[in-house]
Amino acid sequence: MVALRLRTCEKNPTLQEDKSIYSMKNNVKYLSIALILLTGCGNSHQHEDNDQDEAASTNSPNQALYDQVMDIHDEVMPKSDEIYTLKKEIQDKIAAPNLAADKKKQLDQLIAELDSADHSMMDWMHKFKPLPDSANQELAREYLENEMERIKKVREQINGSLQKAKDELGKK
Repeated sequence: MVALRLRTCEKNPTLQEDKSIYSMKNNVKYLSIALILLTGCGNSHQHEDNDQDEAASTNSPNQALYDQVMDIHDEVMPKSDEIYTLKKEIQDKIAAPNLAADKKKQLDQLIAELDSADHSMMDWMHKFKPLPDSANQELAREYLENEMERIKKVREQINGSLQKAKDELGKK
């Protein structure tokens, strides 16, 4: 019977077209169903993640302190670009042919301060490892309080070196 169908299709091109259209319709139908299922699964997972994030933020007694630490980080981190820009401008100033040796030394020191401030931020980020929620809450709080002090020092160092560089370059 299968051989009979194949011969019929070979003899009748309309049947071949109908068969390929039927096959294509099935492929489109299966593909559509797969996409709908995948989209639905992706959205449900996303909602679970949001629910877990909300639960973690309300359940963790140290979440507010963690948020404060991260707020300072988020305030200071974008200043790395500004450090780079000011450092480049100071390097250009050093390259001036008539620059006095003591002025060059002062500008080199300013570049070193900018580099140190930038490195302190990178160092803080690499060492920052908050304890999981399942850890001892007292230890977690103590860790976050220490990190708060460290990130505040980083902020002071970055803001101070940026201000010195801006003053040197006559910027606000």
